[in-house]
Amino acid sequence: MLSHELMPEEGILVVTPHGPLKSADFDGLAEVVDPYIEERGKLKGLMIYAEHFPGWDSFAALVTHMRFVKDHHQKIERVAAVTDSAFLSVLPRIADHFVQADIKHFDYKHKEAALDWLKHGNG
Repeated sequence: MLSHELMPEEGILVVTPHGPLKSADFDGLAEVVDPYIEERGKLKGLMIYAEHFPGWDSFAALVTHMRFVKDHHQKIERVAAVTDSAFLSVLPRIADHFVQADIKHFDYKHKEAALDWLKHGNG
């Protein structure tokens, strides 16, 4: 399951996985994000808030996740990976080759610093 909170005034989406990711998680996320992006043009920031990365429940979920990234990465200014997961902590170095957004890793306990960076781009 993937819970999400859209902060419309800030233009920030916070996603928090709770167990292995499913294809339906990304379908539900698109239902929230797509109308916002259509109205405002982009998201200022995306926070992935996960102490540990839970993986995907199937190959189909991985493919749906990749399709979601492909369809949305040009419409997000910054991505904060807030995690103690070794997998997600290397995300900025990997994603730099595929994603236009600025991506930065924060330790799980630094959620507020990550939110400040998403809002203002400082630090």
